Amino acid sequence: MKQPVAKPAIAFLGIGLMGKPMATRLLQAGYEVTVWNRTRSKADELAPLGAKVAEQAADAVRTADIVITMLEAGPIVAQVIAAALPGLQRAALVVDMSSTRQSEAQEAHALLAAHGVRFIDAPVSGGVVGAQAGSLAIMAGGSADDFADAEAVLATMGRPTLVGPAGCGQIAKLCNQLIVGGTLNIVAEALLLAQAGGADPTAVRAAIRGGFAESRILEVHGQRMLERNFMPGGQVKSQFKDLENVLIAAANAGLRLPVTELVTENYHSVLQRSPQADQSAVLLALENINPGQRLGDLADQLPG
Repeated sequence: MKQPVAKPAIAFLGIGLMGKPMATRLLQAGYEVTVWNRTRSKADELAPLGAKVAEQAADAVRTADIVITMLEAGPIVAQVIAAALPGLQRAALVVDMSSTRQSEAQEAHALLAAHGVRFIDAPVSGGVVGAQAGSLAIMAGGSADDFADAEAVLATMGRPTLVGPAGCGQIAKLCNQLIVGGTLNIVAEALLLAQAGGADPTAVRAAIRGGFAESRILEVHGQRMLERNFMPGGQVKSQFKDLENVLIAAANAGLRLPVTELVTENYHSVLQRSPQADQSAVLLALENINPGQRLGDLADQLPG
């Protein structure tokens, strides 16, 4: 009888808002998971679920077949990979699920390859809710063989798709963020136009839903704008960072993206006022360049 293939041992580095539910799903799926976080108390929260907690990143990865990183930004990913490198097994597979620049992912790939370690960049979309539900969109860049080795693990957290070689996962994520950021701006413009033109913006939103303009952004963030509820889900500072990276990637590819340039300026405007506000707060930038125009009469709900 054919013996079942043993599940790979996993190290998960970065137990934040996204990392915690992602690592939780791996533990619930029966994987052996060792966790590490700069603030150890966050990693300790997973111990009751069966996670082993490591004091140092290099210790967390020593017996890992697959190492997953879920960190704030590219420079932090580079620091953590450098700290973990002495403990990495040769031929281990590092899967960085953070959102970074394409060049940063390619640099990580080159560094690890020089030490005989494999690499995939696999940023995600879907937020904390998607992480909890295991329904994240996972955009992977790497070799087909490495993706095949990681696919079952990634599928525990969402829907993985190989989009190209190392670095291309980050390009796919930037495409996602470009569409999200641009659509948020258009929804804000549509609702403000409805009100300025004398229509009821709540009724207009209801009327156009179900047609070609329907989207999750119109559904979720359109309602947030009507309620002026800018308490954070995805934050302005994160959206601005992603859009800056879109423009950098476009410049590296010899492209100019004029709509993205305008959208990035709008987010920069809100960044000065409330960097931790929800990304739907881009409505405030639109109102700022249209003095006397304001969507609804409710008070703004903004993080302190």
